[in-house]
Amino acid sequence: MQLSLEVKNKNGEVLASKSGENYAILVYESEYAEGDTLVLKSSEKDVYLMLKLEDSMNEEFVYLTKDELTYLIPFGEKRISYSPKTFIGKNHVLTVRTATQAEISANKNLARNCYDQHGDTGCYPHVHANVETRGEAMFAAKNAINGNRCNTSHGGWPYESWGINMQDDAEITIEFGREVEIDSMVLVTRADFPHDNYWKQVTFTFSDGTTLVYDMEKSYDPHYVKLTEKKKVSWIKLEKLIKDPDDPSPFPALSQWEVYGTDIK
Repeated sequence: MQLSLEVKNKNGEVLASKSGENYAILVYESEYAEGDTLVLKSSEKDVYLMLKLEDSMNEEFVYLTKDELTYLIPFGEKRISYSPKTFIGKNHVLTVRTATQAEISANKNLARNCYDQHGDTGCYPHVHANVETRGEAMFAAKNAINGNRCNTSHGGWPYESWGINMQDDAEITIEFGREVEIDSMVLVTRADFPHDNYWKQVTFTFSDGTTLVYDMEKSYDPHYVKLTEKKKVSWIKLEKLIKDPDDPSPFPALSQWEVYGTDIK
């Protein structure tokens, strides 16, 4: 499989590129400018990759269903949900490689993807919601799968979260882009008390048509959801979020949603 990485400016001009068989590493020795994008190209679709688009961020196990992924480098308000160390300076290292069979078959957090973006990019896991507080980056749905569990405050990094704008019918969905087998989940709710409320009960709806109602407590700690049996799913929706009616705060929020299991292929 041929893989390539590119840095493009706002006019679509290629500023740097590197390609290779099953592996590519690109060193970009310049500062990013607003409008710059990072482009991953693959000669094959529906492939498992290990992707690292920024040396100060995680390497992620992703499933690519398209032959090209474009990642817009965040600037301005969009940077608030990222560490201030990301995408700055004159030296950046980007890498991509095909995942090994051991990485594909390993039990792992199938939901984590710190490179997730709005819209259908063809890079999974991907999350979307029917509301994000005021459309602000610090409350975007993708914050809930970026691997950051910090939950004792609210606002910009490291306390970014999925905010529901006080909407009672708020819901969020994780899509895996293929069928996976899951056995457990973790919910880390935001716990900036007394600013925050919390959800007493939530409902998981699975792509196989089943549901799971889960009772929660007011807690700083992660909530561990163990399934009674493994499930084969392609997506999961978190909905029917019931906040504590006796808590005066109208602001429950989700810091992190983890889904553990294995790939079926």
